[in-house]
Amino acid sequence: MWQQQEPSYESTSAQGAYYSQPANLQFYSPADSANGFYPGSRPSLDGNMAAQGPMSSSAATAPGFGGNIQVQGPWWTAFGTGGFEGEPPLLEELGINFSHIRAKSMTVLNPLSAVDERIMDDADLAGPIIFVFCFALFLLLSGKPNFGYIYGVGLFGSLSIYALLNLMSEKGIDAYRTASVLGYCILPMVGVGAVSIMVALDDVFGYILALLSIIWCTYSASGIFVAVLRMSDQRLLVAYPVGLLYGCFALLSVFTGAAASGK
Repeated sequence: MWQQQEPSYESTSAQGAYYSQPANLQFYSPADSANGFYPGSRPSLDGNMAAQGPMSSSAATAPGFGGNIQVQGPWWTAFGTGGFEGEPPLLEELGINFSHIRAKSMTVLNPLSAVDERIMDDADLAGPIIFVFCFALFLLLSGKPNFGYIYGVGLFGSLSIYALLNLMSEKGIDAYRTASVLGYCILPMVGVGAVSIMVALDDVFGYILALLSIIWCTYSASGIFVAVLRMSDQRLLVAYPVGLLYGCFALLSVFTGAAASGK
């Protein structure tokens, strides 16, 4: 019985002698840590340290990190670039560029100036949506709630002008640019809607003002289409359907449904 227990005793003592040996579990030697760097550190992390060299107590308490960290600010900082280098503004990523909107608006307000054929290379719908919304809002304030008619006529008219221009020109134009040009050139009609808030346009003055706005819008839109599509010899053919479209907007600005509702 004593002989059977003896091997187990020897194995236990052997295991105890094995575990009593100091295990080499150190990840770095004290000599390496004195230099201030861990031997297994990555170069990408070492490059972000502000102070490289021997680690001191001041560096350990207040480490400095490189890079540009954005400081948290008010809500309107979301519309800017913040602290990110090379990051475009949020409005520019959404296709809203106020400098381009201003340049195209000035081209419409000054139809006698020469039109650049590359003016619609950066076509957008931000300006047209703003102008159409202002036009509908002015009509609403003047007692003419015609939101549905404005959007319906604008959509049908844009598709019709788009089809006609592609049939008439060799270069062709897409529907996005067609809607952009027609939307920007409605700017004089927005002024008529603003005047209708203060003065009733269902008289001779209103008819003359509406006629002038139709001519203005048509001349500006046809000039841009002719310059972009290089079809200067067909300007009258382009101006005719465009004038009919703006004439529908002028009718919405001048007349009201008061007489029809009184019957």
